[in-house]
Amino acid sequence: MPKTSFFIAGTRVTVKEGNIAEEQVDAIVNAANNRMIMGGGVALAIKRAGGDVIEKLAMEKAPVRVGEAVHTRGGKLPAEYVIHAATMGMDFRTDAEKVRKSAASALLTANTLKISSIAFPALGCGTGGLSPGMVADIMIEETLRCLSAKGTLNDIRFVLYDRKTFNVFFTQVEKYLVNMTRKTYRNPVPTVDIIIEMDGGIVLVKRKNYPYGWAIPGGFVDYGESLEDAAVREAKEETGLDVAGLEQFHTYSEPGRDPRHHTISTVFTGRGGGELKADDDAEEAKIFSKDNLPSDFAFDHGEIVKEYFQKKENLK
Repeated sequence: MPKTSFFIAGTRVTVKEGNIAEEQVDAIVNAANNRMIMGGGVALAIKRAGGDVIEKLAMEKAPVRVGEAVHTRGGKLPAEYVIHAATMGMDFRTDAEKVRKSAASALLTANTLKISSIAFPALGCGTGGLSPGMVADIMIEETLRCLSAKGTLNDIRFVLYDRKTFNVFFTQVEKYLVNMTRKTYRNPVPTVDIIIEMDGGIVLVKRKNYPYGWAIPGGFVDYGESLEDAAVREAKEETGLDVAGLEQFHTYSEPGRDPRHHTISTVFTGRGGGELKADDDAEEAKIFSKDNLPSDFAFDHGEIVKEYFQKKENLK
């Protein structure tokens, strides 16, 4: 059966087609309801392979809140533990936020147990009805968030029951992770960031994707695109703003500034115009002054913003 593996932050991330109940890992994840009744699909496969004791142990901890996870012993399974992630209530309905919370809770439980390997099914795809692409995006994002916290996991597997779901997960994992692991990491990647001045402050965006935190709007330079054009484009895509008065501020090239790969960023300043609205990779977009900056910056953007405000003070 097909499988592929990537390494990110010292952890093997594998996508494979197979039966999760047969995985030789420390824990497997069960897509559960909040009453821990193990019905069909993945839950039934786990129950058949591991014995009725798994459901009995899980139901002793029920009901749980949707989005939470609890763990039991694995019974006759190769896995020592089953982590039951409650993706839905007894109405058997779920949504992206419930899947995100349950995936995050399962990963947190794994780190609390101090285990090194875990296997996930596609949470929320079966009875929950979410598309494999949406579920893949959510689970990969939560995996990256978990890895950034440097827990005990060094082997994370997505074990998909059918070829169609495997193909979707593989495509999404490749999209997120290949750029972090391909051989081109030996060449620095050009990026731009733009400090947008507006209403007496600067615009920062809260990132949807890893690395998480507040950041200066910016991104990768496209082939055939100038640095200036890339800065204007990224500003528009992430904030909805048009930028005027573009000037180069400084270039930052420390190899460890981006945890994914070596980037060289040219930072610009400019004046923002229009309606501020988060879009693309930005979850939020806000205007900050020197006195109310966030504490959780992504990359080295906290230092860049500090240098920007220091330069403004020196010019007074």
